[in-house]
Amino acid sequence: MNATPRAERTPLALPGRITWKDSRGTMRFASVTTRDISESGVFIEWRESTSIPRYRLVSFQIERDVRNIDGIPAALRSGKVLSAVYRVGTCQRSTGTPEGYGLRLLTEPPVQSQASLEPVQATA
Repeated sequence: MNATPRAERTPLALPGRITWKDSRGTMRFASVTTRDISESGVFIEWRESTSIPRYRLVSFQIERDVRNIDGIPAALRSGKVLSAVYRVGTCQRSTGTPEGYGLRLLTEPPVQSQASLEPVQATA
């Protein structure tokens, strides 16, 4: 079984914001703190009394004043990034809500230059 290589995670505690629509279609938002960041995802700490279901699409952004810190992927430097909740942390006993969420950044893969592409021959 081939496993997809995991992206290297950088431990960074940065302020951010997440927005999503709840099950009724109402727009919700929350201020969060990142725990770690990689090219393909981010884990956020959650202190809200509400929860977000797994696989929900959300918009995530790092606060503007910290976007140029070393270790932040290019996709997060430009603002909002469409993401999916792919991991729900353990629930806190005091609130019953998760301690955090793992978000998969839904970004376009990097574009390869034409020079690095191998020629392919076609036969008819």
